[in-house]
Amino acid sequence: MTYVQGSRRRSAVRFYWWLMAGLWRSARWLAQSLAHDRPRWSLWLPVALGVGIIAYFSLPVEPPLWPGPLLAAGAGSLAWALRRRAVVWLLIAMVAFAMGFSAAAWRTQQVAAPVLEARIGPVIVEGRVLASEARPDGRRLLLDHLRIDRLGPAGTPERVRITLRGRLGDGPVAGALPGARVSLLATLLPPPPPAAPDAFDFQRIAWFDRIGGVGFALSAPTAAGPADPARPGLVNRLRLALGGLRQTVHGRVTAVVQGSSGTVAAALMMGERGAIPETVLVDMRRSGLAHLLAISGLHMGLVAGFVFLVVRGGLALAPSVALRRPIKKWAAVIALLASLAYLGIAGAPVPTQRAFIMIALVLLAVLADRRALSMRTVALAAVVVMLVAPESVLGPSFQMSFAAVVALIAGYEALRGRGLLFRARGGVGRSVALYMGGVALTSVIAVIATAPFAVANFNQLAVYGLLANMIGVPLTALWIMPLGVMAFLLMPVGLESWALIPMGWGIEALLATAAMIADLPGAVVPLMAPPPWGLGLLVLGALWLCLWRHSWRWLGLPAVVVGAATVFMVTPPDLLVTGDGRLLGVYGSDGRLAVSSLRRERFAAGIWAERSAARATLAFPPPGHPSAGPDGLRCDATACLVRPHGRLVALVSHPAALAEDCATADVVVSLVPVRGRCSGPHTIIDRFDLWRGGAHALWLSDERIRLRSDRDARGWRPWVLLPPAAR
Repeated sequence: MTYVQGSRRRSAVRFYWWLMAGLWRSARWLAQSLAHDRPRWSLWLPVALGVGIIAYFSLPVEPPLWPGPLLAAGAGSLAWALRRRAVVWLLIAMVAFAMGFSAAAWRTQQVAAPVLEARIGPVIVEGRVLASEARPDGRRLLLDHLRIDRLGPAGTPERVRITLRGRLGDGPVAGALPGARVSLLATLLPPPPPAAPDAFDFQRIAWFDRIGGVGFALSAPTAAGPADPARPGLVNRLRLALGGLRQTVHGRVTAVVQGSSGTVAAALMMGERGAIPETVLVDMRRSGLAHLLAISGLHMGLVAGFVFLVVRGGLALAPSVALRRPIKKWAAVIALLASLAYLGIAGAPVPTQRAFIMIALVLLAVLADRRALSMRTVALAAVVVMLVAPESVLGPSFQMSFAAVVALIAGYEALRGRGLLFRARGGVGRSVALYMGGVALTSVIAVIATAPFAVANFNQLAVYGLLANMIGVPLTALWIMPLGVMAFLLMPVGLESWALIPMGWGIEALLATAAMIADLPGAVVPLMAPPPWGLGLLVLGALWLCLWRHSWRWLGLPAVVVGAATVFMVTPPDLLVTGDGRLLGVYGSDGRLAVSSLRRERFAAGIWAERSAARATLAFPPPGHPSAGPDGLRCDATACLVRPHGRLVALVSHPAALAEDCATADVVVSLVPVRGRCSGPHTIIDRFDLWRGGAHALWLSDERIRLRSDRDARGWRPWVLLPPAAR
């Protein structure tokens, strides 16, 4: 017995010795890896900055301004005191976190402007045209310097966005250049809330764009006087001038290139995507080519590269200049100016800002005889964009553009030199093969890097994106965009049609490719968005893979796998209802979504179908109809009954149904006030709950009933419009 106990004791000691030795070796390996990657430590500062911004937007209530600067000052002081120790980098990261938090809080207060609290109209709206955007069914005006009937100066929004449908958008005044004052009869509404909890938040977007109301015109706009002389500052005049130039160029492009190809040409040259038909947008999304419609690194790089090569090549034709002057630097300066002009004409969206900053750093490096295209370039571009517009971190444009660029640079850092050796050993054939291989590799990396954000924001994954990009990217890079640059250069002399007509041929080929691939079986896989913590885990794991250089980078792979797997852990809500009660939805166990109406609230129904990855969308069965919808959904004139997961749910639309349904149902969703007349059900949602909480979603199971409202998801933030009684 004593021998057995001694043997067990020795085994336990041996096990703990091996465990401690293994932990020691692992810790030493991690410390060595961290020391080897010391030059990359600074790349995590933009990550800390972004985490601080996300932390701010994740709060349920608006914080005061002082915590961020206080944390930054404290961490910065401690970092200075401990500047010779390794822990200083953690403190610097804390400073970056606090700066991101403070930048977001300051930006929120900086853009604060009045927002409509309720629908008004018809009213006379007079304002200055800030932007005029063509749409497939009309035109959309962005107005500022407003005068609105029945609203005093304190309640008048800074800007409103008004849609002119049909013939109302065809008049000469509707297409007035920015700066002109117009007057029209319109109905205005507050910016709409999300269609479902955690869905796209237009109210937040409108807040940061200082749009306090949206609406639709009831009359064609008329001229209301000369251009408004208010705010005659240089920046304001430049913005209006660029807006007018964009509108003029748009008209000249679409006059030469007709139809869908013309609207796509305008999008590629100026970022004007509003007029692109919905069918074209769907094809581009389903084929994985939608990124070509957003002016980003590809387009900015092609413009700068084309101008650089043309200028340098032209100067090289003059030996007396080429041998005595720094023509490479001259070409870099002209390419930088061309990129800046393209940024202004494109309207400076986030991908274009990031691309311009990177291109500018590369061209400045040419002037300084240095190489600048690296991960640090991306880090600096991210810092600038996040400090200028912190809210952009939450948008798909920022997420997908930076994800693609970081992944591409990391991938080519790992493969650096191999492609150059391959090209050096062969002739034209190998160079062509290298180019096609580079396009394929670039497409694979970009598709993989942007796929999580495509799923999170658009709830779909393009299966044939690699095939589409193998055709679309070379077509855009070698044909469409060079001709677009030529069209810009020929416009001052009125010869832009020489370049626009063949450019239209290339766009037609691109759209035909998108339509062909979008029609392939299984072109798109609908998926539900991963939970926020799952997406965050995936992003941190991917950054760990991309930002480090040594073998410990692979420790990020498990986080990527687990984060990606969380997309299959999400279940769609069984019941959905909009905040105004105009639309009810039932997601059946068969994967179909039934909605109370296919005519009303079609936008909300589309959002529900996308977010739940529904196989089909159908209407509730008519009252008394013998056929049932998902999970036995049946309706009469006063209510509908459905039984998901064995729970009886009553969807009440008339007070007469309350007495009977409250006695039998587990859940009652009432579009009329209940006022204490219903005490039996486990969960009750009535008209007042919808009024206070906005859109609601319910998950039902045998164990519990989970309820989440839009107010639960967004909290009490400045951009969240609350009922007057709750303010």
